[in-house]
Amino acid sequence: MHAFIAGTASPRRHRILTQLGVDFTIFLPDCAEIHDVQNPVKTVTANALAKHSVCARNDAEAWILTADTVVEFEGRCLGKPTDPDDARRMLLSYSGKPQTVFTAVALSAPQQAPDLRIVASAVQFKPYGAEVVEAYLTRAHPYDRAGAYDIDASGDMLIAAYTGSLTNIMGLPAESVSDWLRANAYPFPTQYNHAKFH
Repeated sequence: MHAFIAGTASPRRHRILTQLGVDFTIFLPDCAEIHDVQNPVKTVTANALAKHSVCARNDAEAWILTADTVVEFEGRCLGKPTDPDDARRMLLSYSGKPQTVFTAVALSAPQQAPDLRIVASAVQFKPYGAEVVEAYLTRAHPYDRAGAYDIDASGDMLIAAYTGSLTNIMGLPAESVSDWLRANAYPFPTQYNHAKFH
């Protein structure tokens, strides 16, 4: 059986893949990433494909998944916070406002060119102030997350509602990944039940 390479350091993506029934190894691609402040789709597309290219050069015989996630807020593309003060500023700016989370996923079967899936989910934030932000940062430590928050880690402190894929907001749209893997005959364990994502 061919290996499955997850080209990501994200524990949230690892957890989603495990829940999907994928037996994977982790490879961290070393490549330059772009950040187009006005174009989230261009940003996630270029970065997911760049990471995939490095993984494919490392092992063309593997199944490969790479991904990139950014937040679009008030016309600007936001990535991870640069430091705790940047995280505070970002979170305070979201109070009472909507944003969109974009994830691009590059997937390939052994010796195949990558297919790209781009998923968007909308997030509505509660009105809140600095005390809530400080409490959230203390509890969640979301400094390695796009947009400086993790909906799956005390997200109810900040988020009023969302539409679309929850796992996309976490960094990997499970529904799209599961659909692609089944369509491309990925050899899931026979005992695994995919129904939870459909």
